[in-house]
Amino acid sequence: MPVTENPLEAYNLTSSFEANGHMLELYSEKEVLTTGYNELYLQIKDLSTGEYIPNATITWNPVMHMTEMSHSCPKSEISVTEEKTVYKGFIVFQMASNTDEYWELNLEYSFGGTTYTISETIEVNAPADGKKTVNVFMGADDTRYVLAMMPLAPEVAINNLSAVLFKMESMMSFSIVEDYTITIDPRMPGMGNHSSPNNEDLTYDAATGNYTGKLSFTMTGYWKINLMLLNTNDEILKGESVTEENESSSLYFEIEF
Repeated sequence: MPVTENPLEAYNLTSSFEANGHMLELYSEKEVLTTGYNELYLQIKDLSTGEYIPNATITWNPVMHMTEMSHSCPKSEISVTEEKTVYKGFIVFQMASNTDEYWELNLEYSFGGTTYTISETIEVNAPADGKKTVNVFMGADDTRYVLAMMPLAPEVAINNLSAVLFKMESMMSFSIVEDYTITIDPRMPGMGNHSSPNNEDLTYDAATGNYTGKLSFTMTGYWKINLMLLNTNDEILKGESVTEENESSSLYFEIEF
């Protein structure tokens, strides 16, 4: 059956691009694209029929055009979902758009034996709450990394925490880092910098390509999730332990709820 009903009606349409007789629609659970991890859904509508195209092959390449240079960012491959007309992937934006620098999303999609391309400017915003969910840094091994927290609905409980870790191969290429360890030490700076019990460090899950662990919150408020990145030899590449003399790591996420 041709699909004309929009299965992504409940999501937010963040961008739409018209080209080649098609409308490409980009959806998110968030209202806008932001720095950090963005889980995204795509659809391709045939404008002549109003039907959504199933089982297409789509690739994407986001490019930030800065005043002095251009670079890409970590991203997943795009897969077809069970809906067949809905495609899914994620992008980790390291920085927001501004008046002089902008993100461009380049898309290539194929179906019915034909390949099409489209490039459009997209708006990437800083998080409305100003909290840090992505780190871009040079490790002690002289490698540049991008570490981003995946979406979390925090509760006063032991939460499942996930993150993605990429290394920069070139300005346009990033690869998943496997089998490292990300230690976590959540603290409440406004409450004597106290921690919480039963946290579990983030370790690599080969099935998903993510890092997963447990994050314990004992009360609501502002939490700084202090992190350290360790390689496969347990050498610290970035971050510091929290002590009486050192109240926070240089590598961290922020959560307030």
